[in-house]
Order: sequence, then C-alpha cells, then structure tokens
Amino acid sequence: MAGHHNHALAMDPALVKYNNMHMNRHKYFRWTGRTARITFAYVVAFPALIGYLAYTTDGKWDFRGKKRGDPIKEF
Repeated sequence: MAGHHNHALAMDPALVKYNNMHMNRHKYFRWTGRTARITFAYVVAFPALIGYLAYTTDGKWDFRGKKRGDPIKEF
C-alpha cells in the first residue's frame, strides 16, 4: 500500500557521516583568521562593491527605444 516505507536498503556510511557533520556544524565552528576574512568578504566587501558599482552607473545606460547606430551612453 502507498505510504508505508520499508527501509530495507542499507544506508551509506559516508553519507550518514556527512549528514551528521552537516547537522552539527554549528557545534564545531570556530572563528579563525580564514573564516573571519571569508565572512568579511561575503558580508561587507562584496555587497559594498556591488552597491558602489550600481550607484556609479545608475542612469548611464538606457537600452530601451534605441535604434541601430544610436549610442547606448546617456552621459
């Protein structure tokens, strides 16, 4: 019948170990120089770079209503 799951298959020990490590990762995490640099890069540096690029290029290009040969730059 549908809905009855019989776990007759053997679990792969490597996958079980990986799953346990993944579920308990917060217990074994430590701040090191490497993890601090990676966190800074993903939380501060990369968003700041994208924000700066978006701010400096805002309104400089307009792709709508252009004909062949018209310049893309608006400045």
